[in-house]
Amino acid sequence: MSRPRQPPLVTGISPKEGAAWTKVTIRGENLGTGPADLIGLSICGHNCRLTAEWMSASKIVCRVGPAKDDKGEIIVTTKSGGLGTSTVSFKLIRPERIGILDQSAVWVDEMNYYDMRTDRNKGISPLSLRPANPLGIDIDKGKIPQKDMELTFPGMSGDFTSENFSATWYLIENHAGSNFEQLKVAAANLKKHSTKKNEGSLSSVKGGLSTFFEAQDALSAIHQRLESDGTEKVEGSMTQRLENILNRASDTADTLFQEVLGRKDKADSTRNALNVLQRFKFLFNLPLNIERNIQKGDYDVVINDYEKAKSLFGNTEVPVFKKVYEEVETRIGALRSLLLEKLLQTPSTLHDQKRYIRYLSDLHAPGDPAWQCIYAQHKWILQLMQNCRDEFISGQRVGVGAVEPEGDARPAALARLGHTPSLKRGGSLRTPRPSTWRSETPQQVQFVEKLSDVVIGQLPNFWKLWISYVNGSLFSETGEKSGQVEKSKKNARQRQNDFKKMIEELTNRLVKLIRGALLPATLPQAELGLYAGWESKTELTGAWLTQIIHTVRGCHDALSALEIPNDMLQVIQDLLLDLRVHCLMVTLHHTTEDVRRLAEKEDWVVDNEGITSLPSQFEQCMIQMLQSLKEPLDIKAGEINVRRQRVSAAGREVFITCLEQLSTKSDGDGEASHMSVDLSSPDHFSGIQEGFTPTSEQRLLIILSNCQYLERHTFLNLADHFEKHGFTGTEKITRVSVDAVRELDRKLFEAYIERRADPIAGSLEPGIYAGYFDWRDCQTPSGVRNYLKEALVNIITVHAEVFTVSKDLVPRVLSKIVESVADEMCRLMQCVSSFSKNGALQTRPELRPLALRCSSLTVLTVFARSASFKLALDALPQLHSGADKKLLEELLNKFKSSMQLQLTCFQPSSYQPVKR
Repeated sequence: MSRPRQPPLVTGISPKEGAAWTKVTIRGENLGTGPADLIGLSICGHNCRLTAEWMSASKIVCRVGPAKDDKGEIIVTTKSGGLGTSTVSFKLIRPERIGILDQSAVWVDEMNYYDMRTDRNKGISPLSLRPANPLGIDIDKGKIPQKDMELTFPGMSGDFTSENFSATWYLIENHAGSNFEQLKVAAANLKKHSTKKNEGSLSSVKGGLSTFFEAQDALSAIHQRLESDGTEKVEGSMTQRLENILNRASDTADTLFQEVLGRKDKADSTRNALNVLQRFKFLFNLPLNIERNIQKGDYDVVINDYEKAKSLFGNTEVPVFKKVYEEVETRIGALRSLLLEKLLQTPSTLHDQKRYIRYLSDLHAPGDPAWQCIYAQHKWILQLMQNCRDEFISGQRVGVGAVEPEGDARPAALARLGHTPSLKRGGSLRTPRPSTWRSETPQQVQFVEKLSDVVIGQLPNFWKLWISYVNGSLFSETGEKSGQVEKSKKNARQRQNDFKKMIEELTNRLVKLIRGALLPATLPQAELGLYAGWESKTELTGAWLTQIIHTVRGCHDALSALEIPNDMLQVIQDLLLDLRVHCLMVTLHHTTEDVRRLAEKEDWVVDNEGITSLPSQFEQCMIQMLQSLKEPLDIKAGEINVRRQRVSAAGREVFITCLEQLSTKSDGDGEASHMSVDLSSPDHFSGIQEGFTPTSEQRLLIILSNCQYLERHTFLNLADHFEKHGFTGTEKITRVSVDAVRELDRKLFEAYIERRADPIAGSLEPGIYAGYFDWRDCQTPSGVRNYLKEALVNIITVHAEVFTVSKDLVPRVLSKIVESVADEMCRLMQCVSSFSKNGALQTRPELRPLALRCSSLTVLTVFARSASFKLALDALPQLHSGADKKLLEELLNKFKSSMQLQLTCFQPSSYQPVKR
């Protein structure tokens, strides 16, 4: 035998209280094995089995009937478990019964109103009692999408109350996992429900059978009386009396119910109005909601509500709806004006511009808001650029802080772009500046940097706004609203030439403003008043122009990174070329002036090699010029090369001219230059000797020494620097410079030799013939005469002067002086018509003071080896006697002994010969 089941136990009900016909959910244990096992259900003593719907062994759904008890238990009875128990109770709330003549502040449920005549409650609609699960088996929802079901069963529905109900759809949707046995149980449940409904109808008829009989009897009695009285209307007859009674009843009813019916009509009208307000409260509340959402900035909500109202009531003919919709249109029109004002307001971010354009497009604003925004931005950027120039011209700008383009809140630029070699997204063209930068930087430089910041800060957003307008992303980021996107693309194609003109106008304005500040001569005469006016400002040096070129290049690179066509940026390339040429010319001019002023800085203080600071200063000046020209001479993509030959030769000719001028300065030129003032002050030469003031001959030596240093070092170093900076043809320029220096060296050397050699050579002839000396009648020689010693002392004086400045010049200078003296000595000897024996002996030691043993060690060997020396010796009588030769030897040794100290300066250990 099977084990008996436990009786049903109700442990919960939801809700726990309610009026009659409230739908409740009962939960518990052992509530049956299926719909057929449930045979009884009572709540508060009322049988609710008719509305019960078995869901599972722990759940039953039903409606509470009009029970007699206000509170009671929930009892479930099953075939398998018998009569059950309950641990909870349900409280039945009885609504106050209101008659048709009674006033009420609440709506009366007309589905179940109280009938005073029959004292019975009318039943509820059968549809309200339809079970949620008509088959009575577990519901297993399928996972087939609704769209697939509609495609499979076109025109049908899975709702069993629908006229197009499809049983197959319902089974697939709610019982896809049920097996065949469960479906058989479901079919049996349907039959059982159908039988119960028929029995319920029949039982209601049986319950009112006596009433039907009474009504039938009353109608039969009336019929018999009418037949006995006849059909005519006779006074006092039953028909007449009945008519009078009915008329009086009608008048009494009218008296009684006129007020009630009036109130009922008014209530019905109010109810209908409230129903309309409730049903269409969206429309009636829409004007106020629009106003509130506009104040909060919830434009998306406003647009969605407006689209909904337009689709529902846009074409309505109902006067009330039409009036409210007109008010909605008025508010939307005000919103369009507000959004258009915000859109055209400057400055503004790109994100806000796109947002406002989409709002206006969704609100079907007239015209083309996107193009209006582009046009307004174009005018605003032009005005920003012009204001920047006007403020600098009027002197209101000291630094770089005004006319800050707001909007994107990005730092001046370029950041930010994207990307350029000198600009990062969100960055600026300017490098960090010291605190004194604003007061030191010329106004033109500040203006160009500020103007570039304005362009880089605003033009990228302007260009991106146009690109969004072209590709339609202003209206849809996801590809929706294809109609608006296509319309935008069509408008963009029509306005493409107009936008190109806008970009060209912006770039031309940028270029003209910069030209007006830096190159006013390149502007037409008619535009000078609009863009020029910087004449009173500081003239810029090459370094500042280099910084401006760097700024303009950064601006061009930032715009190129936006993929703006090159033909629109060609004017900036042309400006860069003119700026580079101008910077080159200014730098060359300033370098030339700096080199020319080097002569004023000459202090004549020499180092151990006889070099002053002048060549070093010249080299440094040229190197600085190269560094300042690195940016202008550098060639970027799309730029034209600037000729560099002139740069290589710049300053060299001027410096050589300066050296030549320094060599010709006289001590008396006190007002001519600072050099003359320096020479008159001994303090400036304390580095060499206390109270040192160079003479004109010493200046010649110093400049000769500097010329040698230029040839050997400076020009070669400069050639290396120029080659490192990409200059070509430096060999030719170096060769020309060296030739020029050599030519100057030759002139200065000849001038110095002329000043020093001529007095020595000129003193020979008076010295030879002093005391009426005669070669044909002279005494026996006792030594070298004093005129030759005096000449040697004078040569030694020149040696000392040259050695003090530069020992490298000694061989070259002394060789030339000794050669000049020797030539003059030999000329004088050759002019003697005849020599006596003693005259011949006197001549030989004077012609060959160091011809013996020391001849290879002194510069006087020039004298001994010269052709004129040989000719002079050949003209002398030959010495044949040994006594004469011995006497000559003794005279030479005596000379060497007496002049030994003076001759030491001619030792080769004290200097090295110079190779020219």
